[in-house]
Amino acid sequence: MNAHLQGHTVSNLQAVATSPLLHVDNVSLEYRTAQRVVRATHHVSFEVGKADRFVLLGPSGCGKSTLLKAVAGFIEPQEGTIRLQDQAIKGPGPDRIVVFQEFDQLPPWKTVKQNVMFPLQVSGTLPRQEAEQRALHYLEKVGLAAFADAYPHTLSGGMKARVAIARALAMQPKILLMDEPFAALDALTRRKMQEELLLLWEEVRFTLLFVTHSIEEALVVGNRILLLSPHPGRVRAEIHSHQYGLHSLGGSEFQASARRIHRLLFDEEQAQNQVFDLDFTDVRIAY
Repeated sequence: MNAHLQGHTVSNLQAVATSPLLHVDNVSLEYRTAQRVVRATHHVSFEVGKADRFVLLGPSGCGKSTLLKAVAGFIEPQEGTIRLQDQAIKGPGPDRIVVFQEFDQLPPWKTVKQNVMFPLQVSGTLPRQEAEQRALHYLEKVGLAAFADAYPHTLSGGMKARVAIARALAMQPKILLMDEPFAALDALTRRKMQEELLLLWEEVRFTLLFVTHSIEEALVVGNRILLLSPHPGRVRAEIHSHQYGLHSLGGSEFQASARRIHRLLFDEEQAQNQVFDLDFTDVRIAY
């Protein structure tokens, strides 16, 4: 490994090692069906630093959405602990806001502005006037200030997604949790939303935990990617990813990286709880 790459890798690892915001330690999660108890994840550990764009990536059924729900406080681990700023997560809280893929959760009788204001008021976070000011601030951030008085049924799917993101960020959570938020959108709108999410992150620098089963989306959105095995989800590898951006889609280097991640996900001989630094041209072991 050359000196430049080594220094870059050491810097990455030091950033990960110092004061993680979120610490998931040896977590196993289960859920019940009518017939049996199903283990969704098995002994999963990872850390998320402040302003990370951390992606949980894996095939359907690997437990990535279940992990996100556990971080949100909706599910209690059977084994292990989840801590946010060294405080054990015991249930849902305004410090963790979830954006799901179903944007029709926006109450249709409320305007866009009222939808963004609602959690601020119902949680007692802000009085009405301050809630309105903050709602307008974040609607401007997502490019919807002109639609503040519109109703959800008049909006496109992408616009509803932006309202949901504005509503979440207006709560100023310690970590934003997004569960396949663009999966229901058409391909062109999905790309646009990925781009807008990255531009918003550049401005606000929020901490993001993002779930997807798309390798391409993980490479575009994440600066760190945790690969989970098929059911039950176990950690296959962690990747420190350079930012490709949407301009890289379809490029030979991007596609080569996507193929390498696919092999790491599904070939147990290639990855067992390892951490990688993903270069534009190669995958290198960081330690």
